[in-house]
Amino acid sequence: MTQEPLFNGTSCVALYAATGPLFKDTVNFYRDILGFSVVSEDSQSTCLAVNHGLESSAVVVTLDTAKAESPSQISDNIDNFARHAVSRDWRTLLGNVSFKTNDIRGLTDSLSAAGCLVQLKPDDLDPFELYTVDPLGTLVGFSALQNPFGVAKPPGQKPVEVSTPLGTPGAATPARVVDSVSRAGIQRNIAVMTSGGDAPGMNANVRAVIRTAIFRGSRAFAIYEGYTGLVRGGPEYIREMHWHDVRGWLAEGGTNIGTARCKEFRERAGRLQACFNLISAGIDALVVCGGDGSLTGADLFRAEWPSLVEELASSGKISADQATQYATLNICGTVGSIDNDMASTDATIGAYSSLARICQAIDYIDATANSHQRAFVVEVMGRHCGWLALMAGIATNADYIFIPEKPASKKDWEDHMCGIVGKHRKRGKRKTIVIVAEGAISNDLKPITCKDVLKVLVDRLGLDTRITTLGHVQRGGTAVAYDRILATRQGVAAVDAVLAGNADTPSPMIAVAENKIVSRPLVDAVRLTKQVAEAIENRDFAKAISLRDAEFNEHLHNFMAINSADHGEPTLPVEKRKRIAIVNVGAPAGGMNSAVHAMACYCMSRGHTPYAIHNGFSGLARHESVRSISWLDIEGWNSLGGSEIGTNRCVPEDTDIGMVAYYLEKYRFDGLILVGGFEAFVSLSQLEHARAAYPAFRIPMVLIPATISNNVPGTEYSLGSDTCLNSLVDYCDVIKQSAAATRNRVFVVEVQGGNSGYIASFAQLASGATASYVPEEGISLTQLEHDIASLRESFANDNGKTKSGRLILKSANSSKVLTTQVIADIINQESRKRFDAKTAVPGHVQQGGLPSPIDRTRAARFAVRAVQFIEDNTELMSGIRDTWEPVETLSRPEVTATAAVLGVERSHLRFTPVRRLYDFESNQGKRVRKKIFWDEVREIGDMLVGRSKAA
Repeated sequence: MTQEPLFNGTSCVALYAATGPLFKDTVNFYRDILGFSVVSEDSQSTCLAVNHGLESSAVVVTLDTAKAESPSQISDNIDNFARHAVSRDWRTLLGNVSFKTNDIRGLTDSLSAAGCLVQLKPDDLDPFELYTVDPLGTLVGFSALQNPFGVAKPPGQKPVEVSTPLGTPGAATPARVVDSVSRAGIQRNIAVMTSGGDAPGMNANVRAVIRTAIFRGSRAFAIYEGYTGLVRGGPEYIREMHWHDVRGWLAEGGTNIGTARCKEFRERAGRLQACFNLISAGIDALVVCGGDGSLTGADLFRAEWPSLVEELASSGKISADQATQYATLNICGTVGSIDNDMASTDATIGAYSSLARICQAIDYIDATANSHQRAFVVEVMGRHCGWLALMAGIATNADYIFIPEKPASKKDWEDHMCGIVGKHRKRGKRKTIVIVAEGAISNDLKPITCKDVLKVLVDRLGLDTRITTLGHVQRGGTAVAYDRILATRQGVAAVDAVLAGNADTPSPMIAVAENKIVSRPLVDAVRLTKQVAEAIENRDFAKAISLRDAEFNEHLHNFMAINSADHGEPTLPVEKRKRIAIVNVGAPAGGMNSAVHAMACYCMSRGHTPYAIHNGFSGLARHESVRSISWLDIEGWNSLGGSEIGTNRCVPEDTDIGMVAYYLEKYRFDGLILVGGFEAFVSLSQLEHARAAYPAFRIPMVLIPATISNNVPGTEYSLGSDTCLNSLVDYCDVIKQSAAATRNRVFVVEVQGGNSGYIASFAQLASGATASYVPEEGISLTQLEHDIASLRESFANDNGKTKSGRLILKSANSSKVLTTQVIADIINQESRKRFDAKTAVPGHVQQGGLPSPIDRTRAARFAVRAVQFIEDNTELMSGIRDTWEPVETLSRPEVTATAAVLGVERSHLRFTPVRRLYDFESNQGKRVRKKIFWDEVREIGDMLVGRSKAA
């Protein structure tokens, strides 16, 4: 297929299709959509031609498997174009074939009607170039210019007049800000507001909305004090925001634009005044960050908007032109709530920051409880949702939790709690932690208070019991890395949503599913959320649980299973109980101990016998380091960093794979769980390949990825990466504060991650670093020179302002020549003494510390899934293991699938065969996955600091 850019018009291009359906779809695309006529055709080749009035062009489509790209590669190319439809010029992604036309608008209408991807240049209002993607993933361009190298508009087309400047008057505008006509084809004035309870991460969301709006060519506004400011209006409450107004907001808790509950807005008169205030300010799009009540009000406001505008026009408060111009208000919601009580999204902004505060407090309480053998009853927020209590219970290994979604009668909960706590104490546990959600109730809807729980623990078990109410501490402090990243990505998506919306588009809510930012109908999400509270009020608790997302139900099931451990009757019959081993391989990562703890406890609850292989495969081969796991031995491991069973980078073939097989056979393990990074991935591949020679490996084997580098193929999330990001972001906040204090300093921070740029890229987004250098891109002198020039300009424009510290993040392996110190020296040399550069190397601090709540809870989820994977595949592999089978049997897809990587891919949690990942999706030399999934994050990170990439 032709790949070179052809700007003067293509006379003929040859395209190759690998399959019959692709061949047919491509012919139909050029014939039916682009208007090419068929000149000749047969079953293997079709020639099409077109004359748009300027010159003739031809396309020959041929069915040729040898020359064509694979369907999977074509799908990846098309997905890449779709992912960058707004954020990037397609011509930078792939060479294109180009044709001339005199009917750009007609082609646009035809392609849009067919649902094809389209990108117009220079903008949607006044285009003279069009780019689309055919079914073979080819970038096809059409130009209406007489001379495609020129910049003059074609005859009859007039330039768009723009009267509104961008950025702060007198200040430099970021280099990558586009023309003042937005990419959606119309300039909008976009306002952002925060409403309801404050949540960590709201400032990051506001920052992202404001800077993205400016970058997209719109004007940005902030509405102070929530709906109160919207109703009161005026410059005190509705202010235009500029690029530098939100500097430093990433590291600040709460919401800097304020929030307040507003009774006036609940009445139509208040909404009428709010409509007038928005029109007076020239605002035609609104992004609201808040909970379900705030978003319900926003959707109602939008639904009433036409009637409100009509009423204002009829009363003479606005002109007819204003009524026409502001006939539609586009609204988008981002969910800010520490309770994580919104349906249709896995996480809300602020929820994981609040969970981090809770876990930190309980970790502290845990120590004093253990010292005195006390019981502590801890109250956490969650009036209608028990997510915080549930996740804190998993993350801190609490003995018992109370949540509104799963109540019991007073007698039942007393008996059940005392039964579990009593068994834990009899087994030797010195402390008791009970977590009570603020909205906890019994099944007769009567509240369960901390005092009620204390009385039962004292009267029935005789425990020395204390109450701790965390209160608004849960809302306070800065946002954790996850919330900063989530809030930022949602803010960018919200701006794109309001730019793309129209009068017929339902109001969207930006959500997250597993690892993917998605858009959901706002009204549906609010409706489902309210149904939970209604179901609880109607005492339909089964329905309330079912209305929570699948992950909530999964975590609840896991907590109950892990919490019972081996104290009750196992759920599996004796003949189905297995011997399952777990081993840590690679560098330590936060969550390894959490995975071991959850795996062992879940095994005990099912009736399996859990084993730990200590000190990796070298410990097994050299010292037979196999130990069965007892419940009391691992008590408290869930919140410990490092690896209690030991870990190293030795893989089976580097130790003694024969001895590894011998010991697996000796202990008759029915399944093996590996927890680790790329070395664990290689180990699993070696064990799977060795099945032909060693029957001991013919058992289900699964890898739980755990590495700060997040470089394991088959997953977009590895245990430890969130803990690392939190450590690194906290470190960056501290040194950025130091840099800001001097007003003229930049720190070059060296980041770990091996040959993966994941940590540096996400840390840039979470810390607001000026630039990040990663191994995938390397460091070019041109880019370094460009970044230094940008630093000179930005420091010159600061004029001693506060919050002016700068950071540059450098992955340790991004360049062997341009080391961290060398980059700092170059910056000092080129700074012209206007600023200076220092180095900062956090080193292995990034690996250590207590695991984050995300790593703890996901470790539990992954571990339970891993045990279930072994249960599901044991029967298949036992027949192959215990009887002679030809080698060909081991290559059957259902057999190779029993050695898999458990990972998160976009919006799914899935098992992927290690053989496929090792052979096709990994770069063995660099020890990374081939497919980079954080390109978009790098683009957003650069966009929000105004960094431009050198050509």
